[in-house]
Amino acid sequence: MALDPQAKFILDQLEALGAPPMNTLTPEEARQSLDMSPLAGEPEEVGKVENTAVPGPLGDIPVRIYTPKGEGPFPALVYYHGGGWVIGDLDAVDVPCRMLTNRANCVVVSVDYRMAPENKFPAAAEDCYAATKWVAENAASIQVDPERVAIGGDSAGGNLTAVVALMARDRGGPSLVYQMLIYPVTNRDYETVSYRDNGDGYFLTKDSMVWFWNHYLREEQDAVNPYASPLLADDLSGLPPALVLTAEYDPLRDEGEAYAQRLEAAGIEVEATRYNGMIHGFFWMPGALDQGRRAIERAASALTRAFAK
Repeated sequence: MALDPQAKFILDQLEALGAPPMNTLTPEEARQSLDMSPLAGEPEEVGKVENTAVPGPLGDIPVRIYTPKGEGPFPALVYYHGGGWVIGDLDAVDVPCRMLTNRANCVVVSVDYRMAPENKFPAAAEDCYAATKWVAENAASIQVDPERVAIGGDSAGGNLTAVVALMARDRGGPSLVYQMLIYPVTNRDYETVSYRDNGDGYFLTKDSMVWFWNHYLREEQDAVNPYASPLLADDLSGLPPALVLTAEYDPLRDEGEAYAQRLEAAGIEVEATRYNGMIHGFFWMPGALDQGRRAIERAASALTRAFAK
């Protein structure tokens, strides 16, 4: 399909700004370089929003807890933001988290995990796992039903979702009812068709992904660790059902779809959808992209069904 006209408009605007490529910046410069919040739209009201912290492997992990209106206990979604493990924060996904809170009628716990290169692999994954375990073990304190905890994230956050699902299985808990993978990173492989076709000119570039991976990993051997590249895990059985959303014009498209196929082959219930005409990042651009809004609504519907089982 052709590039979605709304996505093309965003790409044209970004090009007109003439910002330097991400991979030419320092991590600190990259974190300050571009505010994408106007593309998210206006934040919706939810019942309550609380910024707090939960214990992590090396100190407290900041989290933002969104609670719906009404009486709990509610199901919960623990959410990990994207940004290549180097950039991104709670504010970048504030609008989608609010929309998911309202549409899935669940508590959303957004996790501000440690970033690379200051904290390299597996710091982000261990923080996300610790925060998820905290939610399951302290559910009553945040009006959550511990039997209905799901995890989800976009891009690097999708990677962390897949990894936390593996960790929870390998470490004997917590029990998770669903995993929501939004254009996830699943393997450090720049040779896929989608990298070749979409590696330049569609917002997320191959050069940026090389930059992200180089900042995240401690050493070459980390790239084949399933907790960095979950697609390389020998065994994907025993994982929670999954939603996998990918974008046609995204270098990460093929590895996300390959992971969905591997989950299915392992007997996991998977709902996989490619959003044609879309670019990477569309999930947190619902204010500018109709398909971004529809993807959030699709994710909320999938969560609602998972929570009802």
